Amino acid sequence: MFEGLTGRLGDIFDRLTRRGALSEEDVGIALREVRVALLEADVALPVVKQFIAGVKEKAVGQEVLRSVTPGQMVVKIVYDHLVEMLGSSSEGINLEAAAPVPILMVGLQGSGKTTSTAKIALRLKTRERKKVLMASLDTRRPAAQEQLKILGEQVQVATLPIVPGQQPVEIARRAMQTGRVEGYDVVMLDTAGRLAIDDELMAEVAAVRDATKPVETLLVVDAMTGQDAVTVATNFQDRVGISGIVLTRIDGDARGGAALSMRQITGKPIKLLGVGEKVDALEAFHPDRIAGRILGMGDVVSLVEKAAENIDKAEAEKLAKKMEKGTFDLDDMANQLKQIRKMGGMGGMLGMLPGIGKIKNQLKDANIDEGILKKQEAIISSMTKAERRNPDLIKASRKRRIALGSGVQVQDVNRLLKQFQDMQTMMKKVKKMGQKGMMRQGLAGLLPRGKGFP
Repeated sequence: MFEGLTGRLGDIFDRLTRRGALSEEDVGIALREVRVALLEADVALPVVKQFIAGVKEKAVGQEVLRSVTPGQMVVKIVYDHLVEMLGSSSEGINLEAAAPVPILMVGLQGSGKTTSTAKIALRLKTRERKKVLMASLDTRRPAAQEQLKILGEQVQVATLPIVPGQQPVEIARRAMQTGRVEGYDVVMLDTAGRLAIDDELMAEVAAVRDATKPVETLLVVDAMTGQDAVTVATNFQDRVGISGIVLTRIDGDARGGAALSMRQITGKPIKLLGVGEKVDALEAFHPDRIAGRILGMGDVVSLVEKAAENIDKAEAEKLAKKMEKGTFDLDDMANQLKQIRKMGGMGGMLGMLPGIGKIKNQLKDANIDEGILKKQEAIISSMTKAERRNPDLIKASRKRRIALGSGVQVQDVNRLLKQFQDMQTMMKKVKKMGQKGMMRQGLAGLLPRGKGFP
């Protein structure tokens, strides 16, 4: 989402940090460029003005301009103000109340509200070990209640049985009563949306709010709508009252202005980010990490957390032993491909590494195809157990059979086998070099060659 802004800011700060000494005029020119970059990213004008004024006040001080690395000091000041703009600290969902805790989900139609309800329910169930009940209050949109029921079955979270003809406030009261009687920790209330803000929508949401007294009222907004998302948030805050924001579709090509403006305009924190269509594609919002991504510093902490969530420790230890002994086979390679896909693919992982923004053109030239991971898994799945354990068995006729079974060309099978042989060769070298050699070798054998790579 922040790719365009990251590129612009990266170019500005590269020019700034290359200069040994800075004058007040140098800083002024850089900040004017930053201002344009933020406006082009669809950040609200009042937020941009406040941001630039705050940065300039600190950046033109004598302690900055006369410091050993003034350019780096200016970048640090911009980073600190970005974090402040985004909310300073991460805020999770508030569950500090007597059970069942009511959580009200509000927003416009098409923002991803129902899907976000299921995602949050799954998150509370798996991470917080909470017993969650979901209830759809959307009696206007065809099949809306059925949609939540299907999502509930998918994430294995209970949904309130549908009673035809009941109105939203009645459904909400029944959901809370069911939550109390059946011992639920959290009741999630998915309200109806509209295509635009109207009095009827606000009156309905306010009536449900008054009937259930929610601990959290989470506004779901689509990052793709840009400044309209900020307007929607302001309206809901003024007329209903919200406690936090869930920003969806941040994996799209939105310019990022909504995220940067939201906290400053509404005074309410962004709590969660929808990062994909899958039911587990939900992340906590960390202002410091997002600021780091925007300035091209990466987000290694989130990458490590993703690895911890998706990589089975026992499997990893087993694989390490096999690699050490040189018995790594195609089944192990398939497991590695699955884990990479679970972590967001190569693109998602690379996007969290520091400095990647500076080589984005080389990455584009390298033609990283995310679909190739699925294709390679399909090729391995089309092999017999014996072939996966001993790839030397795979000759011409077997290659044709594997290619036919996985819907690829024989060249694709050859490419996979060559990649596997290269990995085995590298592991043998690492084994000979020992632990110190392994540290020196690093990831050299896994990085693409040519086209801008050393």
